[in-house]
Amino acid sequence: MKNILFIVGSLREGSFNHQLAQNAEKALEGKANVSYLDWENVPMFSQDLETPVLPEVQSVRDAVAAADAIWIFSPVYNFSIPGSVKNLLDWLSRAVDLSDTTGVSAINEKVTTVSLVANGGHEQAAEIYRNLLPFIRTTFVDEITTSKVNDSAWADGKFVATEEVLEQLTKQAEAVLAAIN
Repeated sequence: MKNILFIVGSLREGSFNHQLAQNAEKALEGKANVSYLDWENVPMFSQDLETPVLPEVQSVRDAVAAADAIWIFSPVYNFSIPGSVKNLLDWLSRAVDLSDTTGVSAINEKVTTVSLVANGGHEQAAEIYRNLLPFIRTTFVDEITTSKVNDSAWADGKFVATEEVLEQLTKQAEAVLAAIN
């Protein structure tokens, strides 16, 4: 069975993107193993920190290396991707061996996809991911699921995916599985 690594772009406890990821996990049940990346301790990128490799960075590199695909669940901040997610992708896109002029990174050629939960800016953030992920040499599956936050979630903290969103997640899961087979 294939291994899919989920990166939840909001580190907030009970985040709406984490709840969307749980719906995607159900769409993959029995078809792939799902794990969640623990990346909250990755520092801001600086070339001064690249060597020796920090344990926090090595840990995320190892998790990405063990995965067959990466699925990012991202909020939208000011019509863009979160700076924290961009920082993580910056680390993952750096050469594992700095003396290797080919620049092979931990995320190099990994199948990647994105889902977005926000109340606006989906198109702009999706376009950033569409440009960024192929640029850092991933195999991007452009089957993006987007969802608005249901009104009641702001009061009770419970994101409710519509039937349309659940269908799109299933379609996205199938596209990811097809890309890694």
